[in-house]
Amino acid sequence: MPELPDVRFLTVAEVAELMRVSKMTVYRLVHAGELPAVRFGRSYRVPESAVTAALQRPIADVG
Repeated sequence: MPELPDVRFLTVAEVAELMRVSKMTVYRLVHAGELPAVRFGRSYRVPESAVTAALQRPIADVG
């Protein structure tokens, strides 16, 4: 059996708490393709590494 990489998955609620945004914002990021996620049944799980990467990205300066 192949060894699985050591990936931690976070729930949408955990991601929202870490990023200090609403759960709806996390869902929008996932659906927009800005945050990769895996669907398990009716819920999404986001790799912890993806959240870390998103938090390190510069924020677009609007206006």
